[in-house]
Amino acid sequence: MPKKIGLRTYRMLCWMLLLGAGLVQAQKEPQYTQYMYNIGSFNPAYVGTVESPEIIGLYRAQWVDVPGAPTTIRAGANIPFKNERTGLGINIVNDELGPSRQTFLDVAYSYQIQLSDETRLSFGLNAGGSMLDIDYSRGTFEDPSDPSILGENYNSFYPTIGAGLFMYHEEDWYLGVSVPNFLTNGLYNDEVATIVEDNMQFNAIGGYVFQLGDRTKFKPAFLVNYLEGSPVTVNLSANFQFIDALTIGASYRIDNAVSGLAGFQISNAMFIGYSYDYATNGLGEYSGGSHEAILKFYIGRGGFGSGNKGNKSRDKNNNNNKGKQIDSPRFF
Repeated sequence: MPKKIGLRTYRMLCWMLLLGAGLVQAQKEPQYTQYMYNIGSFNPAYVGTVESPEIIGLYRAQWVDVPGAPTTIRAGANIPFKNERTGLGINIVNDELGPSRQTFLDVAYSYQIQLSDETRLSFGLNAGGSMLDIDYSRGTFEDPSDPSILGENYNSFYPTIGAGLFMYHEEDWYLGVSVPNFLTNGLYNDEVATIVEDNMQFNAIGGYVFQLGDRTKFKPAFLVNYLEGSPVTVNLSANFQFIDALTIGASYRIDNAVSGLAGFQISNAMFIGYSYDYATNGLGEYSGGSHEAILKFYIGRGGFGSGNKGNKSRDKNNNNNKGKQIDSPRFF
């Protein structure tokens, strides 16, 4: 249960924590605990590497019980083309933090090449824009005379262009790097710059699948985020998958939070996942933690149970090694 404190102290603490945790850097990409299910949201090279079209919905409520804490809603799609080389992605994200709201919309395109029989390298580009809305009436501020909150409300659109690389082995591992937006310099006037830090963000992700038994897998993964002028954020996770359907694991965001994760492949066409974060940076005693839920639909798949890896490998052999795509170890 969150620690109870006086209203005045609580408000001051909330806004200090929000500012310290990222309000002055609202340009930073939204934070995800289940990043291994959500790669297309920050790396455009991923979108064409999936085996079948995917539709993704995600909701994240961060630091529950803290007024003005971040909430994120994401809807996206990854669509591979029949040529098995190119793909298209759509990403829509609404991110709210304190008085600021950002709505991102971009379209991604990827092209992949064969490096070996089972290894591919994908290149991706994304383009779109973001609507930034800052309304100071949404917050209750400890010091209403603070010059940083006395300005006029702000509403504006700015363009985004990003790129990424994604290399993967069809059965064992994957690595990716990306910059979601290169267009960061000179976007904001001096007033808005007190809320938004216009710096580029760099992301690196990787994972490996260890086969522990016929239907048991161990799946460690990592995600590193670097925003110029800010500390590096390092996410480490370890998940176990049982009977090709149930996934249980834990994650650690260094000097920030520990998390529990659970996922279930309801059928070949549907996956649901959930994570809970407990803050280790001082927020834990004042917030109710962070909740994140994700729902994925796989178009064109049928039957119960995930079991895709073995089925697709057999399909590949049955088609005389024609290069049919199979799932890489991205939590299928």
